[in-house]
Amino acid sequence: MTITGRCYCGQLKYEAKGDPIVKGNCHCRECQYISGGHPNAFMVMPEAGFKYTAGQPKSFSRSDLENPRIREFCENCGTHILTKSPSRAGAVVLKVGTLDDSSHYQKPEMAIFTIDKQPYHHLYDDVPAFERMKP
Repeated sequence: MTITGRCYCGQLKYEAKGDPIVKGNCHCRECQYISGGHPNAFMVMPEAGFKYTAGQPKSFSRSDLENPRIREFCENCGTHILTKSPSRAGAVVLKVGTLDDSSHYQKPEMAIFTIDKQPYHHLYDDVPAFERMKP
C-alpha cells in the first residue's frame, strides 16, 4: 500500500509505503494541544517506507521530558505531519488529517490515554480503550 499526504498549504508532501502497523485515537493531553482539543487520529507506518516528496519539515521535541517524542510539521502553515516515538523505533506516527485519502484509516483499532479523555470525546463501543498506552 502507498499512502500520500500533505500539509494544509501544500509546501510539505509525503509518501508512506507499507501496511499500517496500527490505527488509533490518542486522547492524551499533548495530542489535545496539537489537535486543538480533540483526540489525535493516527496511523503507525513503517519508517523505512516513509519519505518527504516535497519540502522539509521543522521538528520539535520537549527538552523537559526524559524520552520526548519528535514532532515534524510544516514551517509555513504549522500542520503537524508525524511523530517519532522512542517506544516505536522504526515507525512513524502519521496524523490522519494529513492523508490525501483518509479512507485508508476508516476507523481506529484502539483508543489510548483515555485517562485524559474529555467529556466531549467519543469512544467507540467496539474499539478497545486503554487508560494509558496499549499494554
